[in-house]
Amino acid sequence: MYGRFLFALYLCFPLSASETSVVSAADAAPDFEKEIVPLLINRCLECHQEQNASGNLVLTTRAGLLKGGDSGPAVDLNAPLESYLLERVHAGEMPPEKQGRPQPLPAAERATLKHWIQAGAPWPEARHIDLFERSTDLRAGRDWWSLQPIKRPAVPQLKTFEQPANPIDAFILKRLEDQQMTPAPLADKRTRLRRLYYDLTGLPPTLAEVEAFENDTSPQAWETSIDRLLNSPQYGERWGRYWLDLVRFADTSGYERDQEKPFAWKYRDWVVDSLNNDLPYDQFILQQLAGDEIPDRSERSVIATGFLRLGTWNDEPNDPQDYQYDRLEDLVHTTSSAFLGMTVKCARCHSHKFDPITQEDYYRMASAFWAGPVAPGDRGLLGGPSPEQLGFKEVLGWTDLSATPRALHVLKNGERLHPLQQVEPASLSMVPRLEQAFTPPPEGSPTSQRRLQLARWIINPDHPLTARVLMNRLWQHHFGAGIVRTPNNLGFLADPPTHPELLNWLAAEFQSGGWTLKRMHKLILTSQTWQQSSLHPQQADYRERDSGNRLWWRAERRRLDAEALRDSMLARTGELDLRQGGPGFRPTISPEALEGLSRKDKAWQASPPDEQKRRSLYTYTKRGLLPPMMTTFDLCDTTQSCGKRDVTTVPTQSLALLNNRFVHDRSEALAVKICQTSTKPEDRVKALWERVYARSPSAEEQKLALQHLLVQTKRFREQKTVSPTAEPEAAKRLPPQILAVASLCHVLFNSNEFLYVD
Repeated sequence: MYGRFLFALYLCFPLSASETSVVSAADAAPDFEKEIVPLLINRCLECHQEQNASGNLVLTTRAGLLKGGDSGPAVDLNAPLESYLLERVHAGEMPPEKQGRPQPLPAAERATLKHWIQAGAPWPEARHIDLFERSTDLRAGRDWWSLQPIKRPAVPQLKTFEQPANPIDAFILKRLEDQQMTPAPLADKRTRLRRLYYDLTGLPPTLAEVEAFENDTSPQAWETSIDRLLNSPQYGERWGRYWLDLVRFADTSGYERDQEKPFAWKYRDWVVDSLNNDLPYDQFILQQLAGDEIPDRSERSVIATGFLRLGTWNDEPNDPQDYQYDRLEDLVHTTSSAFLGMTVKCARCHSHKFDPITQEDYYRMASAFWAGPVAPGDRGLLGGPSPEQLGFKEVLGWTDLSATPRALHVLKNGERLHPLQQVEPASLSMVPRLEQAFTPPPEGSPTSQRRLQLARWIINPDHPLTARVLMNRLWQHHFGAGIVRTPNNLGFLADPPTHPELLNWLAAEFQSGGWTLKRMHKLILTSQTWQQSSLHPQQADYRERDSGNRLWWRAERRRLDAEALRDSMLARTGELDLRQGGPGFRPTISPEALEGLSRKDKAWQASPPDEQKRRSLYTYTKRGLLPPMMTTFDLCDTTQSCGKRDVTTVPTQSLALLNNRFVHDRSEALAVKICQTSTKPEDRVKALWERVYARSPSAEEQKLALQHLLVQTKRFREQKTVSPTAEPEAAKRLPPQILAVASLCHVLFNSNEFLYVD
């Protein structure tokens, strides 16, 4: 009644000026495709599609509009101005409130709707409107840029710059040319080599390696360095860490008991080996999703399916049947985020608010992991298959528990007790030209083969997302930010690509080259764009014009991540153990960090000291007890896919470097080595600079360092007690001269030159 009262008031007053101008602008009805369809998609179809239509009102067809819903006909063609749809709109009741806030139609849209209904609501015959058929100012449609076919664009031809040999530079220089900007000059050889080492291996070059490169004047020197590092075992360790972030890798299950996942480390080693062997990316995906279903299945391919077992796991959920849907959400989210750069999990309870992903799409993907039947109390889906089902011992892998899983239904609001229509297993509908239903497995198959079909859909050469997403990740890790700076989301809420044509070119080049990564690394690393300096002659001006460096007019200065920081200290002291693979080591954790744990004496047993000198990649990752120093330097969350780590600058980082026992141990170890080979303070300073910075000290640095040694030696000699930089045992074991050198080493480990890569 209240709504009708408001509508009556509306009829008593003339239209506003803006509405009148719209209605009187033309005698004909509004253009259906240009004006009415966008209005319906933007404002109405989220609630009024065929399935689960609110109030049973369907607005995707003219028949649905005229039929109306629970409240009767929506449009009265005999008295159009009295139509119930107009009444609700002008009463401010439609569109409904969101988060308690009214969402009234703008005056121009109200006028357009009124004019259209007044004209008889003309609607092309057989025209069916789809919520996701086109992009609007509120959401992405199936015409969204990242969902379009990958087409190799022509390499831009430059007008003011000399045409570069590397196509990457042409795309970058074209945008700079348009803005009348110039790129930064090339970084010096030492800077470039250090950047290259950290990019490809996560470790610093030695002084000998720096000098050898600086003295090599051959045209092939740069490419030779790239090839050598790409072929080193440390390449797979560096780039494998990025993938482990994406797939939420950990050695334990999380939750209260946080029990170990047996043999999870084998998946980590599989990733490292796959990258070192340059396994084509399509096979890399196929084995992780369906390594147990492929024709040439092997123990290694089954280990790859550990990808599906890496998530958190509660072995005592409050409601096991509800929990299986939470596990499905983890699988859908990790798969779609890592491989497709889309947040499909948002559609568990309703069609996606921003991307062309229906609620049914979510359950279509979930059906690939619906390893049933799962009876009440059965933990099969929760815990995964047994070794016998996998066919191999000592493997953390995945396989279906049945070739014919029980039916999966769309759930109203994602709630298990409110099932809606049954889902037919299929690919996502956001790429219509590739949409396909999953076929039943052949007779005698032990699995449903749905994951195999999902994987083949993802690696289809015509898939628009797979190559784009990976090339964006590759660019991100080489440059510090992606072409799309939201690497796990290339949908509507994504940061727009800085160079969309370059991203398309890279994706096309990647596919045409057989999906191998190493050649793409080399292509990027040989570009002038990657090799440019982080300093620009017009830095101040360009920062005003492009503060985010979206045009890539200079290189980004980047701080070492947690793993590279720890590994670099071990490398500079000569202690780093480069042994590869196998179970991870447990680092020493301070008693203070163990305070909150029950049974502290048994909760964590550190590995022997020598075992702890391996690369950080091989740290045993316990979800409930991550190493404090690593988390201080932004180690990623292990509960969900992480496409880009946070990079923070906080006081606790300085405090950790100043006080952490691991850092002090490295300082003392290096001091002992230097003092064993050098007796003169001048020689010790020079040796220290060469070990930590891979260069000789300047005259001013030499002077200040000698003063530091003099003051600190006197201090330690007079103190004759424990210094703030050492444990009591160290003070007794090490003489004042060595403690002074350790103090200087500690200063260098805390310096920006050590912590940052230019």
